[in-house]
Amino acid sequence: MYFVIKTLLTALIVAAVSELSRRFTLLSAMLIALPLTSILAFCWIYYESKDTQKIIEMSHSVFWLVIPSLLFFLILPALLKMDVKFIPAMLISCVALAAIYGIGTAAYRWFAH
Repeated sequence: MYFVIKTLLTALIVAAVSELSRRFTLLSAMLIALPLTSILAFCWIYYESKDTQKIIEMSHSVFWLVIPSLLFFLILPALLKMDVKFIPAMLISCVALAAIYGIGTAAYRWFAH
């Protein structure tokens, strides 16, 4: 039952932001830019385990993975401006993001350890 409540609450937040984007693009972008997934995950982890060390480790990992992921938000609009259709642009952006994550993972291992 706890898993269902956790899933529904998380889904409601994502759906609310999606609905908000129809009328208020900047406000919804600001909410999307917030690390909602991380905040929710940290809350769930803390509630379930009270393990702050796990949250510390996860925070550092998220930091190093956010940096390369920012390029996704440059690649996708650039492709769309070049008149690449949405689905191919999204697929290309995701593949590029996977490659960037590979580079980001190598950087994480180099700098964080």
